[in-house]
Amino acid sequence: MLIGTYTHDLDPKKRLTLPSKWRNDLGKKVVVTNGLDNSLFIFPVKEWERVAEKLALSPFGNKDTRDFNRFMLGNAFETDVDKAGRIVIPETLKIFAKLSNKIVLAGMHARVEIWNEDAWKHLTTKISGEADVLAGKLSELGII
Repeated sequence: MLIGTYTHDLDPKKRLTLPSKWRNDLGKKVVVTNGLDNSLFIFPVKEWERVAEKLALSPFGNKDTRDFNRFMLGNAFETDVDKAGRIVIPETLKIFAKLSNKIVLAGMHARVEIWNEDAWKHLTTKISGEADVLAGKLSELGII
């Protein structure tokens, strides 16, 4: 399971070291794509295949569906995890997520989110102030 947060550096060659605790779950190849809220998502290949299949089966007659597929599928890159546990972040994704040298990786069960460190700090501060309201909404949905 991919959980927890880790801060790492993005080196000048755009390589990012994945936390050693996650490497078995992620595997030797991962898919990196645009995420939501100006983050990036990393998926293990099997999880990505499941997500991509659902997206591919969505009705392409709907403009919102086409646009979201373009956003996720059209910006996805399959990349190898090297022997040192690093992946390369493509330049287009680096620009999209406004990544600098300090990166936060956040485990979200079956995927990892990659964040610019400042954006992550801002987001988590905001979420902390809203946690009770969010918990109430999840409770109404029967999730917690």
